[in-house]
Amino acid sequence: MTFLLAAFGCLVLDRDHRRKTTLRAIENGRATVRRLPGRTLASVPWWRFAAGVFTGLALGVKWSAVYFIVGYVVLSLAWEIGVRRSAGVRRPIRDALLDETGWLAAFVGFVLLTYVASWTGWFVTSGGWDRNFYADGHGGHPLPPIINALYNLGQYHLQILHFHTTLDAKHPYQSWPWGWLLLDRPVAYAYSGKGFCGVGVTCSTETLALGTPTLWWAFLPAIAATVWQWIAGRDWRAAAVLVGVIAGIVPWFAFPNRTMFYFYALPALPFLILVLTVVLGRILGDQSATRERRTVGAIIVGTYVLIVAMTFAYFWPIYTSETITYAQWHARMWLDSWI
Repeated sequence: MTFLLAAFGCLVLDRDHRRKTTLRAIENGRATVRRLPGRTLASVPWWRFAAGVFTGLALGVKWSAVYFIVGYVVLSLAWEIGVRRSAGVRRPIRDALLDETGWLAAFVGFVLLTYVASWTGWFVTSGGWDRNFYADGHGGHPLPPIINALYNLGQYHLQILHFHTTLDAKHPYQSWPWGWLLLDRPVAYAYSGKGFCGVGVTCSTETLALGTPTLWWAFLPAIAATVWQWIAGRDWRAAAVLVGVIAGIVPWFAFPNRTMFYFYALPALPFLILVLTVVLGRILGDQSATRERRTVGAIIVGTYVLIVAMTFAYFWPIYTSETITYAQWHARMWLDSWI
């Protein structure tokens, strides 16, 4: 989640830098309605390459980051098309594909190089899982050094892929993507009925992976409002944050039989927060709004944020394994599926 959010931030910086350099090119007469000028050292997408490094680190943590690679490529290409349209280029889509395909391939290259580098500990030691796959019974002898390591790593990856594509064992805390934003089945990491919370009182101590309900239950209407803002208002910010939501949640719908858990939604969480922020910003009103309009908006937004903070404080004991009475614990089980 952290690496993917950092990558997104780098892509936004790349977009801003690209538009600034294009504006300077227009002002200097180097940009025309035919094509933008070729990239110079100053316009090399270094921020996009940094995003590739962060995405590669995310991929090294969890393979589900692969969906964000696709989302970030689409997002970068859309922004390149947009900057050409703003500059008055006659064929913005064609020119963006011609000019940026190589740079986008380089972005993917940085992702893959960083991912492979995350296996350094496995490469430089001999005791890693399947480190000597070929020599241990499959070939009888090691292959040439680099080829041997890459081949064995490839075999290891095939085993990982097989495990994750056939994981269908039932689990009491499994849940499905359509229920994640509804908090239908959080994951209990620990529960104990022991401890002291009063004389003759039954106690409960739990660590529950549960989002703050008043925050998470606002995500679905916020997504709908952001989609409308993107389509009706042609707001690039709305589209950008929706890409992260889509990449983080939608691909899991393609695996209806796989064992999944609520915390799989974690990489999408920053983008869900940004979606909600976009909507709250609309409620608050921009600088062109009247003072009365912004006052009403500030009251609505402030009240909602206060409610979220109070809800978080209320659920704090079951986030942090505080010992409370069973009655207090049960009062926080708002849905039967949380028990």
